[in-house]
Amino acid sequence: MNKVKTFALAISTILMVSCSSGSESDLSPSPNPNPDPNPVTITYTNTIKSIISTNCTSCHGSNPSNGANGSLDTYARVKASAENIIDRISRAQGAAGMMPQNGSRLPQSTIDKIIAWKNNGYIE
Repeated sequence: MNKVKTFALAISTILMVSCSSGSESDLSPSPNPNPDPNPVTITYTNTIKSIISTNCTSCHGSNPSNGANGSLDTYARVKASAENIIDRISRAQGAAGMMPQNGSRLPQSTIDKIIAWKNNGYIE
């Protein structure tokens, strides 16, 4: 019985020591092995404006139509509505309130660009 307790104590000690001997490098993420050589900063002008123009302004233009509740024809209006836009375009295909209304859900890569624009501070 004493040998079992000694063995259990030895195993416990080994496990605690091995778990606590990490280093900062173990916690850091690995660098991207294929970084983009020409990263593009997502701005309203170079990215978001064309997404909105292509997918939203047929209803959310300067004169909203088809029951649209507002215009998305300027940077200020898109920025003010960004949270709602992200919510609506992120909904599942066919879900209530999904945008574009009666259309196909936008590709996730397009949605991700709008989210990145928001996360980076709505650069104009």
